[in-house]
Amino acid sequence: MNPTPIRCGLSLGVALALAAAASDASAQAGPESCVTCHLALGDERLTGPAQQYATDVHAAKGLGCVACHGGDGTAEGPEAMDPAKGFAGAPARSAIPAFCGRCHANAEFMKRYNPALRVDQLTEYASSVHGQLLRRGDQRVATCTSCHPAHRIRPPSDPLSSVHPLRVVQTCGSCHGDSAYMAPYGIPTDQPEKYRQSVHWEALSVRQDLSAPTCNDCHGNHGAAPPGVSWVGNTCGQCHSVQADLFARSLHAELFPLMGLPGCVACHGNHDIRRTDDTMLGLDTAAVCTRCHSPDTPSGEQVRAMRALIDSLRRRIDSAGAMLTRAERAGVEVSQAQFELESARTALITARAAVHAFALAAVAKEVEAGLPVTDAALARGREALDELRFRRTGLAVSVLIILALITGLVLKIRQLERQGVS
Repeated sequence: MNPTPIRCGLSLGVALALAAAASDASAQAGPESCVTCHLALGDERLTGPAQQYATDVHAAKGLGCVACHGGDGTAEGPEAMDPAKGFAGAPARSAIPAFCGRCHANAEFMKRYNPALRVDQLTEYASSVHGQLLRRGDQRVATCTSCHPAHRIRPPSDPLSSVHPLRVVQTCGSCHGDSAYMAPYGIPTDQPEKYRQSVHWEALSVRQDLSAPTCNDCHGNHGAAPPGVSWVGNTCGQCHSVQADLFARSLHAELFPLMGLPGCVACHGNHDIRRTDDTMLGLDTAAVCTRCHSPDTPSGEQVRAMRALIDSLRRRIDSAGAMLTRAERAGVEVSQAQFELESARTALITARAAVHAFALAAVAKEVEAGLPVTDAALARGREALDELRFRRTGLAVSVLIILALITGLVLKIRQLERQGVS
């Protein structure tokens, strides 16, 4: 692999020297003198890195200061930083990707520490918007250490890591949410705030679902770039595969790119995606369909019909569920009917997904699959309530008969008592 697709300030000779130093340093058994000296200097710029590195993932793997900065970790004093011994110090900002890539783009080297870790980050970075801007001389653009703070890098699974799922939006937002910093680029800076209003952030932060998407799931991480109009559906389809497949076969999949509409984003938004509901479908003011479809057109009629089908199944499920719940609370056994009603709820979910095919027949097919189940559940509910009424009627008659017998018995006893007295 060629680890230098980005032409940075390191010369080939220095790069090779640093690579050799990294290899040698990783094999050193004894402690390095770097930390001892840096902690004694009293300058936060020098003591800070030494203090922070104790918890760095590289330190945990046994890599010391020399692995990155070169030099002689066994020497005491300034001679440890002799350029003749490979010392390179801190890299220039433009050289950081190649600096980190010396190891992270070297498959043979990385197998010694983390065989599962990808080694194409440098190549990906070169393809990213960040990498392209850096290649053109932009010194403000994000590099490796912008997202992975030098000397305190932690694994993504560590909750304190800057790239832990719960912290990614904060990491990306440190630049992309700063209007002053982003002013030269002319792009919005409200993405982090919008994302924190989304259903994805709710799933991630409230329900602690760490598989919920955050910035890098949609934009990439080392190869970060905005999804294009023609393939945003592939991005969303990583999670929403059923909807993506239906959309890909629909007429909208052909028309949206021609109209400059970014697929899924046209209806759902991007960073501030909210929880979907049935009000999005239809021709009401809250519906997204009204952005393109008018009530007096054939397509508008189809939209209205799809909403009517879904509403009809939902109402019947609600009615059947309410009836079965009443019967259950009254003590009638209806668990089988309740279990079977779940298949109607599944049909409702698939009917809502079928909306992405934008075909009335697709929605009707799923709705029609659920209607017989709701009919059966309603019938069982009515039967259960009839059974309950029969039980209550029988109980009332039984109580009346018992009361009549008791009354008769009391009267008979009193008659016998009177006859005994006389």
